[in-house]
Amino acid sequence: MANIKSAKKRILVAQKNAARNKAIRSKVKTYVKKVDAAIAAGDAATAKTCLVKAISEIDKATSKGVFHKNTSSRKISRLTQAVNKIS
Repeated sequence: MANIKSAKKRILVAQKNAARNKAIRSKVKTYVKKVDAAIAAGDAATAKTCLVKAISEIDKATSKGVFHKNTSSRKISRLTQAVNKIS
């Protein structure tokens, strides 16, 4: 356990940031799963609407520093390709 005040504060800040990042990552996964479920069902219209929401959430996560920009680009690209295949 840390003894120095600044080290104790860093532990608290790190825990808070980890919880925030985990929540954002979880939200992104939820939206990606919705797109994947629509693709599996073959529902192109639902997949496209869910794709827009998923892209928005991925971009928000990237702007907050949860995802690297290349990671988000890769995720968006793969999702878009999958949706375009069933359309």
